[in-house]
Amino acid sequence: MSARIIPRLLTRSAFRYAPPRSLGIRTSSTARHNSNMSTYSAAPSWSRLIRFIAQEDGQEHMGEPVDSDLDVGIADPSSIQVHKLSGAHPWDAKKESSSSTLTVKELLCPLKKDEVNTIRCIGLNYKDHAEEAKIPLPEVITLFHKPRTALTGPGKVYIPKCVQDESSDYESELCVVIGQDCKDVPEDRALDYVLAYCSSNDISSRKAQFAQSQWCRSKGFDWACPIGPCLVSPARFPKDKGSPIVQVTGKLNGKVRQSAPTSNLVFSVAQIVSFLSQGTTLERGSIILTGTPAGVGTFDKPMTYLKDGNVFEVEISGGLGTLRNTIVYE
Repeated sequence: MSARIIPRLLTRSAFRYAPPRSLGIRTSSTARHNSNMSTYSAAPSWSRLIRFIAQEDGQEHMGEPVDSDLDVGIADPSSIQVHKLSGAHPWDAKKESSSSTLTVKELLCPLKKDEVNTIRCIGLNYKDHAEEAKIPLPEVITLFHKPRTALTGPGKVYIPKCVQDESSDYESELCVVIGQDCKDVPEDRALDYVLAYCSSNDISSRKAQFAQSQWCRSKGFDWACPIGPCLVSPARFPKDKGSPIVQVTGKLNGKVRQSAPTSNLVFSVAQIVSFLSQGTTLERGSIILTGTPAGVGTFDKPMTYLKDGNVFEVEISGGLGTLRNTIVYE
């Protein structure tokens, strides 16, 4: 997430982030984090999951694309064949032995609003983004929240009338989906609680953001948190220093504006999940946006913002695919 001003406490504090074990924090023996469950993993039985309306019956379904490498976010929907999954939610979805194949009519947000308890967002978490903002790297993780009413998926994103001021900005991000309630999780176990990853865009209204010291309103409007087009199991990704190895790219009207690997993160996914779980239960279905690389519009010269009719795409490697949104003034 972009930040022009970071409170002094976050950049110059003597209280640096340290992994929970080095802080002497004990892990819980409850179901929230059971230290005896050495083989526990929230990873799903599916590899990639989409939620969609089927051509065959006009109903909403969950399913796994037949073509495991197809970028469903930019493919013609009629070309997307899907194995239907049973279950009510992504964390209990399973492929049936006699699974039927359906054809996509319309892609939906892979998570429903009532499945997402909390949207947590991490600010200033790419080294190149801190450099472009001319801000020292944070010494502790910077956290803010979006309401779940901001959640949406591929397709149209509406800019509310109150912020149609030509300052709407894009932030391409890797999104983490929590698959099981957890609390006080040590860093070396944090990724066990990740259900999936997906592409996301932290749409930000800059004039509203810079008018206040808090970011929740300026980044929390309806439609300000598109995610998708699919959820991807962590089993698909090699890991390096606590994060999946992927490339995060943002394109405005087809032109690359952002591009960076997750090796450029200041705090890894494992550090983020562990830090956020200390003293706080991360509920199943919660999502975490992990920060944006350099290239946001507010630091362009001249500044580049999202306009009515623009198309913004967040493309992440490893099968996460392209989250494509068309900007529409409400």
